[in-house]
Amino acid sequence: MTHLLHERVSRAVEPHGEATAIVSARQSMTYAEVGALSSRVAHALVEAGCRSGDRVGLLLAKSPETIAAMIGVLKAGCAYVPVDLASPASRAARILSRADVRVVFVDNATAALLDGVYEEGGISAPATIGTTGEPIDSRRFQTTFDATTISRFAETPPQVSVRSEDPAHILFTSGSTGEPKGVIVTHGNVSTFLDWALPAFDIRSTDRLSSHPPLHFDLSTFDVYGALTSGAALYLVEPQLNLSPHALARFIGESALTQWFSVPSVMTFLASFDAVPNGGWPALERVLFCGEVLPTPVLRHWMDCVPHATFTNLYGPTEATIASSYHTFSTPPVDDSSPIPIGIACEGEELLVLDSELEPVPQDEVGELYIGGVGLSPGYWRDEEKTGSSFVPDPRDSAGRLYHTGDLARVGKDGLLYFVGRVDSQIKSRGYRIELGEIEAALNAIESVRECGVVAIASTGFEGAQIGCAYSLTSSSQATSLDLRAQAAHSLPRYMLPTRWLQLSELPKNMNGKIDRPRIRELLVEISETGTHAGGA
Repeated sequence: MTHLLHERVSRAVEPHGEATAIVSARQSMTYAEVGALSSRVAHALVEAGCRSGDRVGLLLAKSPETIAAMIGVLKAGCAYVPVDLASPASRAARILSRADVRVVFVDNATAALLDGVYEEGGISAPATIGTTGEPIDSRRFQTTFDATTISRFAETPPQVSVRSEDPAHILFTSGSTGEPKGVIVTHGNVSTFLDWALPAFDIRSTDRLSSHPPLHFDLSTFDVYGALTSGAALYLVEPQLNLSPHALARFIGESALTQWFSVPSVMTFLASFDAVPNGGWPALERVLFCGEVLPTPVLRHWMDCVPHATFTNLYGPTEATIASSYHTFSTPPVDDSSPIPIGIACEGEELLVLDSELEPVPQDEVGELYIGGVGLSPGYWRDEEKTGSSFVPDPRDSAGRLYHTGDLARVGKDGLLYFVGRVDSQIKSRGYRIELGEIEAALNAIESVRECGVVAIASTGFEGAQIGCAYSLTSSSQATSLDLRAQAAHSLPRYMLPTRWLQLSELPKNMNGKIDRPRIRELLVEISETGTHAGGA
């Protein structure tokens, strides 16, 4: 079987041409239509000057045409770089500039963001701008090719050279220095995961799979290619459904989904509003979750309400491609205090719990989690230093590599792996992986802020960890926490903005003179419990 993702999709087009491939609220596409549009997009990119290895930015909302364009990028021998459309223009600019994109895909809904990217120096004019729709209405840019242009090209893909070790996409995640870091994901990385996952979950052409995460989130990779290389139908979850748990629940039922895959916070959201129907969703066969810790009471609730489905917890960072371990539950956890295991390694993967000397720790003792195997990314885009510090030599094999996850874990007496926590300041909130250092960097860049400390605060809510910030102001400043939040929103996406604020005349320090973040966390929790604090936030 080929390890090139676009060829895997093309092989599904042949026997399933008239079958539904992608469904959204406004549009659906058959496999034949996806195959034809993606080939035409590939020709348009090649004619626009793209060569094998070039990067193509995606400033596009998730839609059937967007996914066809993604596959077209691969057929042109290029790698796509999806951008979070909720990001401020300054962050989108840093991503597109760092990726050194050759072409940017936009539509009229995102033209304003493109103009903002230009103003932030992320892309210059003239630039190559593509769209699968009408020419864009931009103050700065002319459309290079659009739906009319694309329609003139052939429905067979261009002949370009692509290898399994070539990047398929680059996913930018939060960086501790304040700069997003780009994780390179190759065709082979994704394909080897599919080789395991498709038979492991028995995904068939009759399946209807959810597509809930946004395209810049690595979980979406399994949704898209899991469906489209199997002849299955991919159902796109509209973003507005996330505002209403009952509307989201109706979508699952009315779409007759056979597989649901999301971050745990979405499952918690549905459970919190009693939106999971008791005995409902008869078509649902599999529930997969990944990206953060699912509260045990939530899992028990789902398994009680949907007893006919199987439930699988997947674990893995973006750097190891979608997931590296899994655990399928045969029965619900015995009580609400039972920990949820991250299980055993997926085929071709290896998870090791090691001490500071890279030696295995005894069973049931906590150590740092390292990952090896076929899913490992080549590293971070144009960042050898970060790659070298995160992907370390395997002490057992000089030719091998391990990814240092920064997670703490243990192997239980049952032989299963259990996630314990984070070593550093990286957290998960609403399913997003966030470096607290990036938030501090943005806040410290505000002129009125003298210093700040950002911490994660445990939450029982659906959002996962909450983000709290203690800060002190310069002597001349009268800024409020609302002012700081508004200014930070110019450089941070909404999900990275602190939700708890505390103004102090001086931040607490530890014995080494460093900001005492544990004390900050205590103060913020105290505020939440008492509703009072000293300071003017």
